[in-house]
Amino acid sequence: MPAKAVGQRRRPSQERAKATREHILDTAARLFGERGIANTSTNRIATEAGLSIGTVYRYFSDRTVIVEELLGRLLEDIERRFTQRVFDLSENSIENLTVGVLEVITEELVANAELVRALVAGVQFYNSGIPEFEPRLRLLVKVLLIQVLGPGDDHEYDLMTFVVLNTGFAAVLRASALEVSIEERQEAIAMTARMIGAWFEVEAAAKGHAQTRFSGLGGAGARQVTPVARGDVKK
Repeated sequence: MPAKAVGQRRRPSQERAKATREHILDTAARLFGERGIANTSTNRIATEAGLSIGTVYRYFSDRTVIVEELLGRLLEDIERRFTQRVFDLSENSIENLTVGVLEVITEELVANAELVRALVAGVQFYNSGIPEFEPRLRLLVKVLLIQVLGPGDDHEYDLMTFVVLNTGFAAVLRASALEVSIEERQEAIAMTARMIGAWFEVEAAAKGHAQTRFSGLGGAGARQVTPVARGDVKK
């Protein structure tokens, strides 16, 4: 039995029970953002949710499990939308594809800004800043690299995947901060996309790929970044 299964208790099948479970998670996410995870007890979550502490414990054995559930929910949303974008064949340039990928991640982070701030509080930015983010998206980024550059050295692509993940996520994590304006967010995404896209073009040229599945960087094919305002993304 997986380690997490012990703390997750039952996953209710009835709609009302599912709604209660989601209500607990939504309440916890709001409180974690407002007060921080360490300063939010399960008793406080129960009170704010208008439930008894016994009801909360029927669904979640402790606060740690609630944090894991919220993190998992966030990562699943990002992973799903990232996958859709990576396999979207409509993009006609590396820059456009990169913008699209950064946009969907930013949208999810902005929509969950308070929770994200709580999750990364006190974390040094020597990695992605949110546990499990890198391993969850590593394969998808590697697939993206293969689409852009074609088959290549596996170790080299692993290193490139690490760089793309950490560079891209560091940018969107800062761009999704509460104090960043929509215009600044848009500029950060566009600049990061141009840098990553230019790097991909150089790597493609170095590997002797005169043509990739993309028409090239920028030019008439480059699109504008869609402004993302906090609260625009509907769950």
